[in-house]
Amino acid sequence: MVLTAALYASACTNFIVGKKASVDGSVICSYNADSYGVFMKLAHYPAARHQQGDMRKIYDWDTNKYLGEIPEAAETYNVVGNINEWQVTIGETTYGGREEMVDSTGVIDYGSLIYIALQRSKTAREAVGVMTTLAETYGYYSEGETFTLCDPNEAWILEMQGCGPDRQKSKERVVWVARRIPDDAICGHANQSRIGQFPLKDKQNVLYSKNVIKYARKMGWFSGRDEDFSWKMAYAAPDFSGRRICDARVWSFFNHHVKGMDRYLPWALGKDPQAEDMPLWVVPDKKVSVQDVMNDMRDHYEGTPMEIDSTDIGGGIWQMPYRPTPLFFTVDGKKYFNERPTSTQQTAWTFVSQMRSWLPRQMGGCFWFGNDDGNMVAYTPIYCSMTRLPECYDTPGADALNFSDRNAYWVENWVSNMVYPRYSMLFPTLREVRDSLQQAYFAQQSGVEEKAIYMQTEEMQRYLNDYSVAQAQQMLARWRQLAFHLIVKYNDMISKPEKNGRFVRNAEGLGATVKRPGYPAPYARKLIKDSGDRYLVPKE
Repeated sequence: MVLTAALYASACTNFIVGKKASVDGSVICSYNADSYGVFMKLAHYPAARHQQGDMRKIYDWDTNKYLGEIPEAAETYNVVGNINEWQVTIGETTYGGREEMVDSTGVIDYGSLIYIALQRSKTAREAVGVMTTLAETYGYYSEGETFTLCDPNEAWILEMQGCGPDRQKSKERVVWVARRIPDDAICGHANQSRIGQFPLKDKQNVLYSKNVIKYARKMGWFSGRDEDFSWKMAYAAPDFSGRRICDARVWSFFNHHVKGMDRYLPWALGKDPQAEDMPLWVVPDKKVSVQDVMNDMRDHYEGTPMEIDSTDIGGGIWQMPYRPTPLFFTVDGKKYFNERPTSTQQTAWTFVSQMRSWLPRQMGGCFWFGNDDGNMVAYTPIYCSMTRLPECYDTPGADALNFSDRNAYWVENWVSNMVYPRYSMLFPTLREVRDSLQQAYFAQQSGVEEKAIYMQTEEMQRYLNDYSVAQAQQMLARWRQLAFHLIVKYNDMISKPEKNGRFVRNAEGLGATVKRPGYPAPYARKLIKDSGDRYLVPKE
């Protein structure tokens, strides 16, 4: 049986850009954590030294269940968000895989693997070794997982699954495979296993567990030649959900940057069992920028056959390109699905990480962070050497059940949840603010870094830390202002006129006559089509 829980519990997206595929030579990767209402703050693990015998308690990232403990490393590195002081960035998406492979006795879950590896690794390749060694030593507790591991020089994709709860008898704890993404390529994954066949002798670019093929043979899932072995076909063969709900996000990312992706559209649509599989990576037609990747994280399949029809009844009056969860629903005994674009309302946090080899490592890693749906936030710059967090990303007292207007997650959700149901009416105002902030951050970046590069290391770190905090807090202040503006401007489904950024008043000092936009034309036509002559005004 193949697990599908990944679609409901930890539905995420990662995009990857190699250093020769990017505009400025940086390695870029991104992550949307679509965690269905989970409250998330910006992670921080300070650098530390540990005594021999120090132990680390492991708690499952999703459930907070205590799993056990492992020895601490002698030295651990500073981590902020999903990047460390050496510019190593790690992301993930859960794909589930075979249910019988889940090891309920394992001590290391996927979330712990990420943050332990970030604390212990100076390169992405080293992080692959740390994560796989931990899983092989202590057992892997989670379902099938795809990890993104990047540094300023390399980008890797790692897939891992446990060997079931009886692994203590068989002494097999985990199977895994990792592939380096070519420098001139882009790659992605979105809750469907992506690694198929892989070269068995290319040790520079391919790493795998000794039992990766033997275990599949033993379980009866593979019987061919070693060189024909496909990881995903043995351990997590894609079904309709894996293709239409997951790989379609990757297809759309590729489609933004490569001509000819229509060839793989039947695969992404998920209905043709004979469709040609999509490649693990592609070479973009043009170099890709950080801004491009941010836009990719805001995608709703625009201009493709999977574009959400914002004019149908699911979009409401104001053409919302979002649909409620769950993804699947039943009507009169028939099962239906909603499209699942990259931009989705349940994103708890999102990042685009920029790793640059030619800069001092304290500022080479710029971790662009947002605390809600990527389409609804301005990503703020967080430098990898940061040791003091902005209050808005680490707010005392704020959590999933406690709102705070000092907290970015809650203020950004406050705004986005006003916008969603009245999307065509309100979103243009949000987009203007979002893009204005984003453009300002990019315009400032080169000047900030040119100034910082001449500083001593400690002074540079303080300066970049102060800058990152200031931009995040500025964003929060602007977003609060946006929230107040939206409720005043669009109160009761009307629109108050503005001029030069101020609401217009009449000669008597009262608010000017409001605009009443009524139904958008496409919705009005559908309403009348459905209701017939019920609302027809009779002729006098």
